[in-house]
Amino acid sequence: MPNFCSLQALDERRSVPSRQLGEPGPDEATLLRMLRTAVRVPDHGKRVPFRFLRIAGDARHALGALLAERSRARDPQAAEAAIEKDRRRFSHAPLVIVVVARLEPSPKVPELEQWLTAGCVCFGLLQAAQACGFGAQWLTGWAAFDAEVAGHLGLAENERVAGFVHIGTASLQAPERERPDVRALLRDWTP
Repeated sequence: MPNFCSLQALDERRSVPSRQLGEPGPDEATLLRMLRTAVRVPDHGKRVPFRFLRIAGDARHALGALLAERSRARDPQAAEAAIEKDRRRFSHAPLVIVVVARLEPSPKVPELEQWLTAGCVCFGLLQAAQACGFGAQWLTGWAAFDAEVAGHLGLAENERVAGFVHIGTASLQAPERERPDVRALLRDWTP
């Protein structure tokens, strides 16, 4: 019989909105420990189809300025409030880890599986951040899918943003939200 108490940390995972994350963020040793946990994911063929970019300090504001400029170029009629939201997008949490999916052609490992591995890394990083006492939120948004933003981040042609994982100290306890009834989702397959 499994010990269900060992599932408590998984059951208590919550996303903390990035604007509710502040100082302090993890120090170098804690971040590296969190990343060691995050990379323990299913990885068909041991391809390691991911890497990380750290955005911290003034780099967060520089990326925000770039997003505001790009947002205005994408939509010259955008409201100033939308432009300002993009400018501040990375300014709340003290640390943003960009999980970059590295997608390589392979006859054995489809691109989708490589994406899923990178997604698992994002989720693993959320779990590791919470286990270390930090709040975190995995976000994408239009910037994750914009080729010009990818270029500014230094992504190669075969790389994509799997997620921007914002990490910091939560200024509030994230409330529980309604979760799906797993019994309603489970069906038996019969031949």
